[in-house]
Amino acid sequence: MIYITGDTHRDFARIYKFCERQETSKDKDTIIILGDAGINFYNDKKDRAFKRALSNDLSINLFCIHGNHEKRPATISTYREMEYRGGIAYIEPEFPNLIFAKDGEVYDFDGIKTLVIGGAYSIDKLYRIRNHLTWFPDEQPDDIIKQRVEDKLKELDYKVDVILSHTVPIKYEPTEVFLKGVDQSKVDKSTERWLDEIKEKTDYTKWFAGHYHTEKSIDKLRIMFNDIREFKI
Repeated sequence: MIYITGDTHRDFARIYKFCERQETSKDKDTIIILGDAGINFYNDKKDRAFKRALSNDLSINLFCIHGNHEKRPATISTYREMEYRGGIAYIEPEFPNLIFAKDGEVYDFDGIKTLVIGGAYSIDKLYRIRNHLTWFPDEQPDDIIKQRVEDKLKELDYKVDVILSHTVPIKYEPTEVFLKGVDQSKVDKSTERWLDEIKEKTDYTKWFAGHYHTEKSIDKLRIMFNDIREFKI
């Protein structure tokens, strides 16, 4: 089975409980995390210990989209690009069930053609920098990633079954859950505006995103957080 859920931010308690309840197995089951898994957060021995525990104890494969509170696997020396479900993914040989998507790749999840577009802007960027906390300047997709995504869509004649992203097209921002103390005029919305362009010219059946720590469905888009459900269209 393929399942899907929102951000975990290094807290996998609900995933462990779900796997126990569903009696999942690494041999047959995968769960998609829509960014901010938190697995590559410190980029030190704490991350390796955390990955070792997940790899040993979690009875499922993780397929993680890139969020904005984690280091990109492409910049971590222990990751290798490997073929996965018809696309290229980042995998550490030591932890083969902890899989990270490459932005702009298309994966075949049991016949569902799925495009991945990770990344987002961190509204807590300045706080993290001032307090010497982890922040990643490449958190958003750059021009190279955007071109890769658009080239892939052009190759597919702008038709795909599902789009997985961390943030959402700007049209679908859940403004009702925005933090009141944040000046939205100072938030970089370039990724959301670009995703809006992708939305307008792409024929897709479903779009799933995380990032906003809420559950919401609008048009063909579903924003997810704690909910875990079967991945289907």
